[in-house]
Amino acid sequence: MAEAREAQGASGGEAKGVKILGWAASARADSFNKKLVRIALRGAEAAGADVTYVDLRDYPLPLYDADSEAAEGLPENVETLRDLFRDNKGFLAASPEYNGLLSPLMKNTLDWLSRSTEAKPDLSAFQGKVCALMAASPGPLGGLRGLRSVRELMTNLGFMVLPDQMTIRSAFDAFDSEGELLDAGQTERVEALGAQLALATARLTRST
Repeated sequence: MAEAREAQGASGGEAKGVKILGWAASARADSFNKKLVRIALRGAEAAGADVTYVDLRDYPLPLYDADSEAAEGLPENVETLRDLFRDNKGFLAASPEYNGLLSPLMKNTLDWLSRSTEAKPDLSAFQGKVCALMAASPGPLGGLRGLRSVRELMTNLGFMVLPDQMTIRSAFDAFDSEGELLDAGQTERVEALGAQLALATARLTRST
């Protein structure tokens, strides 16, 4: 099993020491949304946060099935991912759009993580955490429609979802071969969202 990749935040900054987890709800190796999350994490890191990127492809899960859960318990990867979620206070999440909605990987992963070892609901990995949303899509709206359902789901789970979000349209033409956005203005805005998430997480979690 591959380990999540970590990078220590830059010294100084209002968000110093705040732990931010970034992931994309896409299993595709060359996912636009994975590229987007990595850019946003740079912004959080520059604000002083300690950032971790996790690739859900490294933590495969079966389709959620209550009968399987009752008979076999939680898959090992659920426990591993739950530990990562519990260990972080802020989240940068990107989801591709599937027929105008969130990706199946996003829904299935969060469904599993909302379960406990007693086969009961457990939202402790989500409640009170802060999240910023992003999407990249080949379409003209950049995944905007899908983010509505992502926002609804994550709010229901107990996340505090930032009002600001970022979408990248025409994604096939938006990134270079190194995974960077060709438009410098877009890069700046994505990094700014990462920094905003880090700062908001620092303020909201330290006030509770």
